[in-house]
Amino acid sequence: MARCDNCGNDYDKSFQMTALDGKMYTFDSFECAIQTLAPVCAHCGVRIIGHGLEENGRMFCCNHCAQGEGVSELRDRS
Repeated sequence: MARCDNCGNDYDKSFQMTALDGKMYTFDSFECAIQTLAPVCAHCGVRIIGHGLEENGRMFCCNHCAQGEGVSELRDRS
C-alpha cells in the first residue's frame, strides 16, 4: 500500500502522477490529486480542473473572473 501525499491515507489502490516540474506524487483519489496539482483561479480561488484561461502566468477559471482582475483580452471558448 502507498500513502497519499495529500491526505495521508494508506490505500491499496493508490496511483502516482508526475507534475510538470517532474516531481512524483502518490494519491488515493482524483480528489486529492486535484487538490494538490490543479491551479487556482487568481480571482475567485476555485481549483481549475478544465482548460481555464491564462494571462501572464495568472490562471482564471472563466472570462468573468479574468475581467474581474482587469484582463479584457481573454475569451471563453464558444
